Amino acid sequence: MIITVLFYIFVAVSVIQLCYYLFFLSFIFHKKTNKPESEQLPISVIVCAKNESDNLKKLIPLLLNQNYANYQLVLINDASNDDTLSVMEKFQKKDDRIKIVNVQNNEAFWGNKKYALTLGIKAAKHEHLLFTDADCIPASKNWILEMSSQFSDKKLIVLGYGKYQPIKNSFVNLLVRFETLLTAIQYFSYAKIGSAYMAVGRNLAYTKSEFFRVNGFIKHIQIRSGDDDLFMKDVATSSNTTIAVTVDSFTISEAPKTMKAWFRQKRRHLSTSSHYKVKHKFFLGLFYISKLILLLLIPIMLIWKQETITLSLLGSYILINYTIIIFSARKLKETNTVFFLPLLEIFLVLFQFAIFISNTISKPTHWK
Repeated sequence: MIITVLFYIFVAVSVIQLCYYLFFLSFIFHKKTNKPESEQLPISVIVCAKNESDNLKKLIPLLLNQNYANYQLVLINDASNDDTLSVMEKFQKKDDRIKIVNVQNNEAFWGNKKYALTLGIKAAKHEHLLFTDADCIPASKNWILEMSSQFSDKKLIVLGYGKYQPIKNSFVNLLVRFETLLTAIQYFSYAKIGSAYMAVGRNLAYTKSEFFRVNGFIKHIQIRSGDDDLFMKDVATSSNTTIAVTVDSFTISEAPKTMKAWFRQKRRHLSTSSHYKVKHKFFLGLFYISKLILLLLIPIMLIWKQETITLSLLGSYILINYTIIIFSARKLKETNTVFFLPLLEIFLVLFQFAIFISNTISKPTHWK
């Protein structure tokens, strides 16, 4: 009797997972928008930095050396107490494309990145805005070109991919990059069907008009995180969002080097996701819960219920799962993660479940 109940649960979660992975096909078949260089839009690139003097020394020269005709670089010093402002001023003296916004701590918005970003957005002179973080670098000299070329009269928000730098012989790095890949497959797929729910602030573009249409970050200004995710909750519609997934459109960051550092980072991200729309929380939660149940039931079914339908569902799941992830990994240049797919998938589901339990017990209090 118990085995029969578990069998029906196995069938249900298998079908749910198959539906999700078939849905992810929308991302795999995405084709980029090509525009002639004569249609390049004037754009303001915005970097918000807090105590990032060393990283800015690497990033600013790369941003100033982009293959793009008309752009401004807005550097926001978010109340730093190191040499961040001095580094910005040094580069500004050599290049008049740089505008500095020096933010002092405001009692009402103490240490709030959204407040600093708002001041930077107001200071930007162009309608189209492109954002990255100080601890990132563009993947190529064509980063601005690739991201900005996705704008159109209807597409006013562009979601980019924030890649992590690979580290040899590091299981933590492999796991971080696999989780980033799986997350990207999901948020790109949702955006493709007109239901965008998140973005990564280290590679994101949108227009000033869209920012002010929803009054910026005002609805969640008191939440320390979410200048990307929660902003998307307010601003994304069924038709105004698109994606950029060419290699030249990527940004690259250093991944957390230890499991502890990554656990802390993911706790913060999961805490932010609790503020998503109900429909997105439901479907994202269903994906991970059904995957966890499926992985737990697979060995039980293989031992006690080796029927044709069991083996057919399991074979279909493995085939479609591998196909979607392999093609997505090729698209986002994360191919070495697929060699460890079963192990990474199991570990990631358990890891995320542990984060959920941890956040249920206590909320994260540390923010960068």
